[in-house]
Amino acid sequence: MDAATANRLTALELDETSLPARSREVDHERRVAIFDLLEDNSFALAGAPGPYRLRLAIHEGRLLFDVRSDDETKLRDIVMSLTPFRKVVRDYFMICESYYDAIRKLSPSQIETLDMGRRGLHDEGSELLRERLGGKIELDFGTARRLFTLLCALHAKG
Repeated sequence: MDAATANRLTALELDETSLPARSREVDHERRVAIFDLLEDNSFALAGAPGPYRLRLAIHEGRLLFDVRSDDETKLRDIVMSLTPFRKVVRDYFMICESYYDAIRKLSPSQIETLDMGRRGLHDEGSELLRERLGGKIELDFGTARRLFTLLCALHAKG
């Protein structure tokens, strides 16, 4: 098996007990984010060859990465404090709300400015996730972006 095939996620599940109540639209966004992640990702657990299955959950106020082999053998749990993510997730949600409101009311240039801020915060959260997982899980930037989307999905309401 080559590295591109081995260093990837083949399945991802969000723990249903961790998910807040959500609208059909938010649920659809979560499904699309998982689909996109599984289509294109680079994920390598230190010291354990892949491919991998991942379950994300919030457990006792912490983010849990339950990493398993393709045959469901448990490889490692990585538990991470959510504290470093609170500000960027809160700011990301605020700017997303402003962005979606702006789409209905503002000019294209104003919408573009908000979208640039939204993407910047998403990038910041993605880099923070890569940094916090450093030495445990190696991710490319695109995979980190998609995982940050899912981290936010575990918080999204409405």
